[in-house]
Amino acid sequence: MTHKKNCTVEVIQANIRPVRDALDALYGKWRLPILMSLGYGKKRFTQIPKEVIGISDKVLARELKELEMNLLIKKEILETFPPTIEYSITEHGESLRNVMRELKYWGESHRKKIMGR
Repeated sequence: MTHKKNCTVEVIQANIRPVRDALDALYGKWRLPILMSLGYGKKRFTQIPKEVIGISDKVLARELKELEMNLLIKKEILETFPPTIEYSITEHGESLRNVMRELKYWGESHRKKIMGR
């Protein structure tokens, strides 16, 4: 991150705005883990909590709706009996792959720095 001392308030705000937009779309402790899970392939609703440990069905349903509204995942209803619903990451969601990888690396480094492991 570079810091320029002569930036105007408008320039600073223009730089902050897209970061806030990104954080709003990814807000909370569950959205990135859900996206990471779906990054490994399509999943049914009941499969996601097996990988995203600790999330309740109620919270998962809410987060899936938010991720779908932000065009990061898509919901597909298969014509089976009973109907099968699968969730998958979209191309727009895939565009976060490098961000998630860098967050993983930073998280590992941060854990070592803070906890010594």
